[in-house]
Amino acid sequence: MENILLKNNVAGIEAYFADGGYKPLKKALGLKPADIIEEVKKSNLRGRGGAGFPAGLKWSFIPKDAQGPRYLVCNADEGEPGTFKDRELLRKNPHALIEGMAIAAYAIGAGHGYIYIRGEFAAEAELLEKAVAAARAKGFIGKNILGSGFNFEIFTHRGAGAYICGEETALLESLEGYKGQPRLKPPFPAIKGLFGCPTVINNVETLAAVPAIIEKGGDWYAALGSGKSAGTKLFCVSGPVNKPGVYELPLGVTFLDLLEKSCGGMKTGKKLKAVLPGGSSTPVLTAEEALAVKLDYESLAAAGSMLGSGAVIVIDESQCMVKLLQVLARFYHHESCGQCTPCREGCGWIDKLLSRFEEGRAEKKDIDTLYSVAEGMLGRTICPLADAMAMPVMSFVKKFRAEFEAHAAGKTCAEAK
Repeated sequence: MENILLKNNVAGIEAYFADGGYKPLKKALGLKPADIIEEVKKSNLRGRGGAGFPAGLKWSFIPKDAQGPRYLVCNADEGEPGTFKDRELLRKNPHALIEGMAIAAYAIGAGHGYIYIRGEFAAEAELLEKAVAAARAKGFIGKNILGSGFNFEIFTHRGAGAYICGEETALLESLEGYKGQPRLKPPFPAIKGLFGCPTVINNVETLAAVPAIIEKGGDWYAALGSGKSAGTKLFCVSGPVNKPGVYELPLGVTFLDLLEKSCGGMKTGKKLKAVLPGGSSTPVLTAEEALAVKLDYESLAAAGSMLGSGAVIVIDESQCMVKLLQVLARFYHHESCGQCTPCREGCGWIDKLLSRFEEGRAEKKDIDTLYSVAEGMLGRTICPLADAMAMPVMSFVKKFRAEFEAHAAGKTCAEAK
């Protein structure tokens, strides 16, 4: 299958244009905005940032009679551990994002767009600025785009590396110059978003898929993938595999095919133990579960996990699940904004409890306490960060309890496996 997003040698505007770039934008500007939204709805494109919400439906939530400015915001704050697909897109195909933003902005009536990019992505931010300038010089963004009378400008904004700013309302707070903390909802951003105005927020991968949908049609895109999980997905594979990296594959590909055909299988001497299929915040799958699952929204939900951002973290038999969970817990404890008590206190308690296990100070009853604390966090906070901590904890304890019990009995990681 030909890649839609990860094309080679199209980082420069001339190469992108030679490959057919910006022709979908010209086509879109000849359509009615409502028709573009319907085409994206027809494509079944779902948000690729983790939530999987239908993109076209999200765009349609902008009130048709809204007065004043409307904004489009691109979430390029890629902070989920194990995720590096948007960074790859920004390096190799930035104009797909710019063109996708211009089309989306026209569809929702936005005159300004912001790309909120992770602070650590210094090289990517510089490359993106050059790509935006090149697009502006060619008349693909700015005033009177391609003589259509439509004006749209893009600005980049570098964050400061806070994981919480990947949550869309925390991102908006940061973009406005405030502390990056999630907002209570409702109102949702489509009604009251950036600067109090109607706003659509999509991530890099989602927006970069839009030009191909406009070029070839929603039905074409919907035919790719698997049922409600349409199109292609960028899978970031890390761990003890022969060829870790970013792979663009149709949704519904099996994990086994991804592992064996794309990644060249496990490294010599390594045996699959478990998989985090959608990033560090998703429930873990055992090797048996992973080898039987398809990588799409519905299949992974049925297996008790989530597609998330598509970050496939492969874990082998040499890894201690208690130690791995402690590393994750330390990250989420550090990144919690502290606004919600269940998250602020819960992440801290989980971090402390797991340190007890690793230091040989835990008792068997601490396993149930660990699970109980996580369960008490689930669904009880403004944003999903508490869930991102709770779901891995609960799944690790359920599926690898024997290792926790071994630690509580004073055994080392090697003895616990």
